[in-house]
Parts: sequence; C-alpha cells; structure tokens
Amino acid sequence: MNQHIQGKVIVITGASSGLGEATARLLAAEGARVVLGARRADRLQALVAELAQQGHEAIAVGTDVTDRAQVQKLVDTAVQSYGRIDVMLNNAGLMPHSPLERLKVEDWDRMIDVNLRGVLYGIAAALPQMQRQKAGHFINVSSVAGHKVGVNGAVYSATKHAVRALSEGLRQEVKPWNIRTTVVSPGAVATELPGSATEPDIAQGLQDFYDAHAISADSFARCVAFAISQPDDMDVNEILFRPTRQVY
Repeated sequence: MNQHIQGKVIVITGASSGLGEATARLLAAEGARVVLGARRADRLQALVAELAQQGHEAIAVGTDVTDRAQVQKLVDTAVQSYGRIDVMLNNAGLMPHSPLERLKVEDWDRMIDVNLRGVLYGIAAALPQMQRQKAGHFINVSSVAGHKVGVNGAVYSATKHAVRALSEGLRQEVKPWNIRTTVVSPGAVATELPGSATEPDIAQGLQDFYDAHAISADSFARCVAFAISQPDDMDVNEILFRPTRQVY
C-alpha cells in the first residue's frame, strides 16, 4: 500500500464508469478515502457498496458537474465526512465529435459545460478548503486532443486545450498554499466516451478507432496514482500517454 495515498481524501467526478471508476477502485485499494460523484446515482451506489464490502471507505454523491451547487455539495460532503480534501480529480467529460459544418450547437454547448465549466466548478468548490489547509492537489483531465487537433474534433479539442491552459494558470496561482496541480492527457482508453457522439457515422468511426487501439482504463488510474503518490515537495504537472500502437 502506498504511504502517500493511504488515508488521503480524494474526490472524483465522473466516477460511475470508465476512467473515474477505475481510478476509484485503484485509489481505494491503496487506502484512500474516496468521495465519488456522477449523474448515474444507481451505478455510483453500486460501486460504493462494492468498495465498502471490500473494506474500503467510499461515499457516493449524485453530481451533475454542470450544476455548481451539486459540485459544491460533493466537496462539502468530503469535508464534512473527513475534515479535509486532499485531491480533487476533475474527470467528468464527453466527446460528441462532429464536423463543424453540421452545426451541432447543442453538442458544443454540452462539451463546454461538462469539459470546461465542470472543471471550473470543481476548482471553485475545492480551492477555498485547500487554501485553508495550505495543502491539496488538483488533477484535471485533458486529452491527447488537448495537445493536437483532429478532424471532426475542433470543439472537443478546444475544451481540452482550455483545461490545460486553465490548469497552468491555476498552478502558478496556488503556490502560496502548497497546492499541487496535474493535468492528465489520455489517448484512446477503453471507456464509454466514444458513445457520446450523436452523429451515427462519426460515432461508428470513433468506435472502430477505439476498438483497434484502446487500452484499459487502469492505465489512466495508474497515472493518477503516480502523481498523487509523489512526496509533497514534488509537483507532477503534466502526464500525456497513449496506447503504444496509437499514432494520433
């Protein structure tokens, strides 16, 4: 069990499946106390029940990251239950790719609301408590698409580039309170993310790409655990990883 993870209070958004679920499992197994947020409360409760049965500490809080009050409640629940928050993992995201000419404006709005505004709400909820503690760690999820732009992914890439810019600004501002900041940028990882595409032809192309390239969500969980597990005087600011066989 990792001594730098054991006992830490870790809040995870988007925890009912995929990257969030895999990370919750790994960190709980390492002795962290996890407070999990997601919209699908039934899946979240099932995960928490499973972790509790294994002897781990976990709390479920139904959370839509586009609602600031709900994100605040998630963080407040962690603080009320455990007295602090050590890590805020802003993980919730979606990826409804489409060509700009199809004018899928509702999809654009959803990506901005979840992928960017959701991260901002997570920061707003957790930062005051971390400042009071004079310690903490934000982990924000970007993407390979936050480093390069691909066809049909302009808006998604824009939100993920924005997460990286936001995180770098945050990193510079929080030094007086000993707060760490990490951006994790995954490539193709096996999750439900391709299923968020609303255009059938684009969704099929994404699914074919993921079927050919994606690796387990455990890969992401290990990156998060690595960043958290470093000594307090080491700040891992960015992790970019892909499946070995992925070119993009």
